[in-house]
Amino acid sequence: MNNMKLKNIDTRAPKNVDKQETKEKLTSILSRLDELQNLLYAEARHSVLIIIQGMDASGKDGLTRDVFTSMNPQGVNVYSFKEPTHEELAHDFLWRVHRNAPARGMIQIFNRSHYEDVLITRVHGNINDKTAKKRMQAINDFERMLTEHNDTHILKFYLHVSPEEQHKRLEERLSDPTKMWKYNASDFKEAELWDRYMHYYEDVFKHCNEIPWQIIPADQNWYKSYLVATELEKLLSGMKMKFPGMKK
Repeated sequence: MNNMKLKNIDTRAPKNVDKQETKEKLTSILSRLDELQNLLYAEARHSVLIIIQGMDASGKDGLTRDVFTSMNPQGVNVYSFKEPTHEELAHDFLWRVHRNAPARGMIQIFNRSHYEDVLITRVHGNINDKTAKKRMQAINDFERMLTEHNDTHILKFYLHVSPEEQHKRLEERLSDPTKMWKYNASDFKEAELWDRYMHYYEDVFKHCNEIPWQIIPADQNWYKSYLVATELEKLLSGMKMKFPGMKK
C-alpha cells in the first residue's frame, strides 16, 4: 500500500451492484457464518481477531451489530478502545491490547484498536514521528506473534466514509432521538482535522501492512456489511476446520 491515497478510493458501491441482491447474499453469508463460528468454537484450535478502524460515524458499531449478532454470543467478544485509563497509561501501550487478544476458539472484535496509539496521538501531537515508527514496528511484531504462536487469524478493516457522509451522520445525532446518545461535541472538532487523519492513516497502511488492510467503502451500510461478512466467510471457510471427536 505504498503511496496509497484514500481520496482516490471510492466510498460507495460500484453502480452495477444491486442493493437488494447484495442484501440477499448477505443474509445467506450470515447463515453460513453462524455455522462456521460454531465450528471454530468447538474445534478451539484457531482464533480470529477483527480490527475495525475508521473515522467517527463511519459505522463501526453498526457493522458489529449487522454482521456478528447472528452468531453464538459465547464465541464472540467485542472490545471498544476508548481513551486510556490511568492504569492503562501506567503500562506500555500494547498492555491493554494484549490482555484482550482472542483465546483459541474465539472471535474477538476490536472497535478501534492499538492503531489509535499511532493515529489520534499523532494528529494531536502527543507523540512524534520517531516514536510512532517504533510503535508501528512493535505493532507489526505483536501481530506477527499472535499469528505465529497462537494460531490467530487477523482481519484489518478501515471503514472508508466520505467527509460529506460523515457530516450527514454527525448531524443526525443532533436530531434523531435514537442516535442522540452517540453525540459527542468533540466529534465535529475531530472532523475538522480530516486531512491530518487521512495522512496518518495512509502512513499506517504503508508501515503496518504485513497483515494487509482492507479498505471498505462505508457510505452505504448494506455494502459495507456485505464486504466484511464476505471476507470473514472466506477466512473461516479456508481454515479446513473439523468438529472434534467424542472426549474419552
